[in-house]
Amino acid sequence: MIIETKNFRVPPKEVVSLKDYDPGARDGFKNKKAAKAQLRKDIEQMSELQYRLYAENRQALLIIFQAMDAAGKDSAIRHVLSGINPQGCDVNSFKHPSAQELDHNYLWRHYAKLPDRGRIGIFNRSHYENVLITRVHPEFLLAENLPGIHSVKDVSEKFWKNRYRQINNFERTISENGTTIIKFFLHLSKKEQKKRFLERIDNPEKNWKFSAADIEERTYWDDYRQAYETAISKTSTAYAPWYIIPADHKWFSRMAIGNIIVETLKRMDIRMPVVSEKEKVLLQQAKEKLELE
Repeated sequence: MIIETKNFRVPPKEVVSLKDYDPGARDGFKNKKAAKAQLRKDIEQMSELQYRLYAENRQALLIIFQAMDAAGKDSAIRHVLSGINPQGCDVNSFKHPSAQELDHNYLWRHYAKLPDRGRIGIFNRSHYENVLITRVHPEFLLAENLPGIHSVKDVSEKFWKNRYRQINNFERTISENGTTIIKFFLHLSKKEQKKRFLERIDNPEKNWKFSAADIEERTYWDDYRQAYETAISKTSTAYAPWYIIPADHKWFSRMAIGNIIVETLKRMDIRMPVVSEKEKVLLQQAKEKLELE
């Protein structure tokens, strides 16, 4: 592999401090040209590996993206997965839960969107919102009508500990049943977020991306940072690892994500279906029949 993925992968049980991860890191890449060339190579490999995954029809890959606003999740998905056959890939973005979803446990809607065997599934935001935004705004939990939670005062550390355990169990279950999981946190600096927000305001073609709510949430920067540190520390496992990707340079983050996806697909040991001797005979007969037309 071109990059040292161990530099970004969070080992199980590591206590994460985002101060230890440089959002502007480039891992030796000095310019966009080299990174873009590498991404093109990875996209070609990804396409071939996806074809094999689809043909094998025994495994699936789930890719989870989480980040602060303006970190580049949408553009990363668009650029990195540009070579993927749309028929073998599903992208799901989880926004505010509906009334029906709130009448079920918080993992219910995510189970329903898991990728089929042979497919790649992408969660643009995910079940982690339930230990991120709700951790920063615990009042949102009241809409879930949970037993014993009648006010914010009822939300204890034990409650959060249980949620991390539930998420780990959820990911372990789907992993043991054939779905490989990789999780990307796009690590953006507060300075770079400010720059990107200003670009959205100043550029008329990007105005639609901007929301006044983004500025309000920015005031909770430190709270979100702590929520991410805790969530990543509690849920980076051997079967569902977190990768902290430097996101201040979009060209680097895209290349790093593509490289890690290719590496992961290769580790899955995907095997093309084996044609039996009987099937080979039938294929030969079909060939001869076609050639006689």
